[in-house]
Amino acid sequence: MKIQAAPFSKPVLFFIIPSLKGGGAERVIISLANYFNKNNFQSVLISLNNDLPAYEIEDGVKVFYLTDRQKSRLAYRMYHIAETFYKLIKLLRTLKPVCVLSFITSANIWAGITCWLTRVPYIVSERTSPDRSVISFNYLHKQLALSLYKRAASVVVSAKGVEDCLLKDKDFKALNNIERITNAVTIFQSPSDEKVHNRRFILGVGRLAYVKGFDILIEAYAKSGLTDVDLIIIGDGEERANLVCQIFNLGLRERVLLPGSRNNLQDYYSQAEMFVLPSRNEGYPNALVEAMSFGCPSIAVDCNFGPSEIIVNGENGMLVKRASISGLADAMHRLAGDETLKTNLGNQARIISQTNHPDKILGEWETLMKKHAAATETAAQLTNSQPAL
Repeated sequence: MKIQAAPFSKPVLFFIIPSLKGGGAERVIISLANYFNKNNFQSVLISLNNDLPAYEIEDGVKVFYLTDRQKSRLAYRMYHIAETFYKLIKLLRTLKPVCVLSFITSANIWAGITCWLTRVPYIVSERTSPDRSVISFNYLHKQLALSLYKRAASVVVSAKGVEDCLLKDKDFKALNNIERITNAVTIFQSPSDEKVHNRRFILGVGRLAYVKGFDILIEAYAKSGLTDVDLIIIGDGEERANLVCQIFNLGLRERVLLPGSRNNLQDYYSQAEMFVLPSRNEGYPNALVEAMSFGCPSIAVDCNFGPSEIIVNGENGMLVKRASISGLADAMHRLAGDETLKTNLGNQARIISQTNHPDKILGEWETLMKKHAAATETAAQLTNSQPAL
């Protein structure tokens, strides 16, 4: 990675994340980098790991990959830590951003340490349940995170539940710099008229990871008795082999499909009988918001966090008690057989296209970023105007 001072004519913003290879946080931070780069800033995307981006990064956005973590032995880990630290410090000192935004806890820690050392204002963002991240850390690691979060210009959360979870902790309850900005609706191309599947289908979308709960969805589908409706789960991830085994053991090979990632999600959302979010934990689920924006009747497990802030049960979707496979199966069976309910839920779900419109959400990010970037530029101007002693 070559780091050279660039003659940028616009103020520089850094966007730091552990990886760009896929997921809701990655989609959001890339959309932010694209947005600011078109609005009087130079965006610099920094991925801590060397992974190909899953979403389109527009021309003009600079991208840096810091390290390639392929080996886990202690010597390699120490090398990657030193490499990440050196490259981040060099980027900050060379490109001189007016503000840094980081997503996900590990990137937040790196941004906090290096920005504190280089005196660059930074904003961190928790994208999922703090119980699974900063609150679960050992004492020293937790105190480091707390110190860095207190020094941040803002700690941004995507859902009230995430904020409440942070503030219930005896250490993090001292934070007074929390801002809440939900996720925007993704703007897709218009759906195609070409069918993506030759039968009616239920849709799940997300990374094939344990936390996403697709094993719960498959089991609930098996119990639902819906033999005339298939289940399609779009996404890739480390749980694929386990899910394939589960599908085989349940005798569902012909009716449960795992086609991998798809770049025409709009066609699936617009053609599905319903969308189901079975997650064990969330931050603010992008896939649920996307499905609802297409008027797809949606069912979500009432997990921490997000679904209960998006769905009003029985009005614009259905919420199911967490850990209730039978409840999820019953909800799917009920919705599949009630056309009136599907129509009513779908019509109300579409309203999220207005409440979470990108213009509104990106505008909130712009206000926050400009506030701290302006403070930086003002301080620099005052420093430069001081007479030499």
